Parts: sequence; C-alpha cells; structure tokens
Amino acid sequence: MKMKIRTVVKTAAMACLFAGALCWSAKAGDVTELWNKDCASCHGKDGKAQTMMGKKLGMKDLTDAKVQAALTDERATKDIKEGVTEDGKTKMKPFADKLSDEEVKALVAHVRSFKAGQ
Repeated sequence: MKMKIRTVVKTAAMACLFAGALCWSAKAGDVTELWNKDCASCHGKDGKAQTMMGKKLGMKDLTDAKVQAALTDERATKDIKEGVTEDGKTKMKPFADKLSDEEVKALVAHVRSFKAGQ
C-alpha cells in the first residue's frame, strides 16, 4: 500500500511540475506576443529602438546597461500604464485600459530581459 501511495504522490508531483512548466512557457510566449503587438513597432523586437518610430521619438536602447540601471520597475510600470509625454507631446500611449496588472508586470520583466549579458 505504501508503495502505491508513493507512486501516486510522485506521479502527481511530476504532473504539477510539468503543468507549471507549461504555464510558465505559455506566459513567456504571451509576453513576447504582447511585446511584438504593442511595443516592438517603437522599441524594436530586440529592445534597441532601431525602428523608424523609435528613432523618430528618440526611444532609449533597452539593452544599454545605463538605461536599465536608470529605469526602475516602478517607473516602467507607470510609463506602461499611464503613457509618456514630453514637452506636451505623446511619446507613448497609455495601456492601463488595455493590459492587466499581470501583463504589465510581465512586460516590465521582458524589458529587464533585454539587459546586456542576460
């Protein structure tokens, strides 16, 4: 009986680990899809902002260590939710009404993944 319970517990534990890995992988794919849909046209798929709009708006290279160091998670969250204006001109539209808090958090983590050397 003990052997049967151990087998069931091991099987359940493996199933949970596998399911968790699938969920994490799906979220990673979701954030990449979200980035490509809403952010890449200005910031670039690679975060370097070498797009027509990125250059026009003077977007910062998110792979630059100095840019990463100067940008707090709180600031990135605020910018995503509320947008960015400079000299009365919109540089980035707000996404608070389009994205959940979880999606915003995932995007901030995605921005951090551009940090050089990661």
